[in-house]
Amino acid sequence: MATLTRARVVDSTVAALVQKSTPTQSTTSINPPVKKLQSPVKYSAMDVVVNLTQHVEAFLKASTAPGQTLLLAFSGGIDSCVLLDILVFARDALAKQSLDINLQAMHVHHGLSPNADAWAEFCTSICARHHIPLHIVHVAIPSDSGLGIEAAARQARYAALLDYPSDYVLLAHHEDDQAETLLLQLLRGAGVKGLSAMAQCDDGRRLLRPLLNVSHAELAAYAKKRKLQWIDDESNQDTRFDRNFCRHYVIPVLEQRFPAAKATLARSAGHIAEAAALLDELAQLDAAHCVQDQHLNIESLAKLSMARARNLLRWWLSSHQQALPSTQRLQEMLSQLLGAKSDAMIKVAIDSARGVWLRRYKNLAYIELNKPDTTLAMVWQGEAELYLPDQSRLLFDKQIGAGLAIERLGINKLRISSRIGGERFKPDVAKPTRTLKHLLQEANIPPWQRERLPLVYCDDTLAVVPNIGVASHLQANERELGLVISWICE
Repeated sequence: MATLTRARVVDSTVAALVQKSTPTQSTTSINPPVKKLQSPVKYSAMDVVVNLTQHVEAFLKASTAPGQTLLLAFSGGIDSCVLLDILVFARDALAKQSLDINLQAMHVHHGLSPNADAWAEFCTSICARHHIPLHIVHVAIPSDSGLGIEAAARQARYAALLDYPSDYVLLAHHEDDQAETLLLQLLRGAGVKGLSAMAQCDDGRRLLRPLLNVSHAELAAYAKKRKLQWIDDESNQDTRFDRNFCRHYVIPVLEQRFPAAKATLARSAGHIAEAAALLDELAQLDAAHCVQDQHLNIESLAKLSMARARNLLRWWLSSHQQALPSTQRLQEMLSQLLGAKSDAMIKVAIDSARGVWLRRYKNLAYIELNKPDTTLAMVWQGEAELYLPDQSRLLFDKQIGAGLAIERLGINKLRISSRIGGERFKPDVAKPTRTLKHLLQEANIPPWQRERLPLVYCDDTLAVVPNIGVASHLQANERELGLVISWICE
């Protein structure tokens, strides 16, 4: 993973960083000059500014709500400079309609180019000129991530943007980017989800792409008409990167025979996105019968056709924020789940580097996260939620007539500890004290979850075993205020 340092927030009112120029100064690019591009496809130079501004304004009205914070990913390149300029117009137009938006920007400083510091200062001056707060985040790109520089930088950029507390992140991806993405995904043998390329509105990740159906030629025409400045990243010419190779060599050849190749590829990505959405809807229908408390029922899964079973497994993994596996890996997971004996506890790697595993226990499939090698020792002092070192959570909910009788017992803090073995517990007044091991087995809690289970103590007394019960002599009666403690481990 890339390392993020604290964001440097640049106050847009710092006049010292503002160049003494207007947004209509001569067209220029920094390091090296931007090549002249062909005329726009859809709009003439006379109406491109008006049309694109109206397009983005309508998009924001349909996709956002007044008062929301919108964070622009601002590289300083021609695409993001055009989007920033359009957003300034749209912001002012929406404000006149009492539909104000809180527009901010972020520049991710990768440090990969000797010009990186100059680019950050350029972005600072542009944002200051338009009174847009700019957040500069420095990231370190590891050379040994296994992703390659291009993918690692992209991953770091998205991590920084999504880590900032905004309602939506605005990206300047356009129609040409969509075509290149589809082509690259085809060459990688991606499935329907990958071939659907980029979504214009990605609510799951809070991403918006207002220019996704606009060509790069149109953006260039806008920049020329408005006489904008921008920077040109020299790495965009490096054809060692797959995307640049397709952009400079593959697509130009396609366009010689098929002039509308980029628009056609982008349109196909939209059709595939619709198909992907339908597959997700089918998976949700199947999940209604096959998913129990977020776990996958193997018996129900086996009743589906193999195509539907694979589709459901993909959807289920995605719903747990896991990267989609390759076709071969997915088939291996499905074979293990469906082919193992009923009492077998399988363990298949989902992401071995992060310690994420697919497990099966008593006809249910689980996702297991490796627990840290630390002994749990925490104190609850009234919080509604506690995050444990393994990223599981304890929830504390006060209710009448349920849980731990904190009011009667005068409890204002509790000790959270790991299991050490040999614990005995009596959650039912009508039954004898039993070993915790037997209670957990009886509750069908998988062995790997038993090892991670947090125990809640009142002084030295085991008071609560989350998801099992409360010690019988400490339970709230029907009129008392009690504390219900739940453990969320996935």
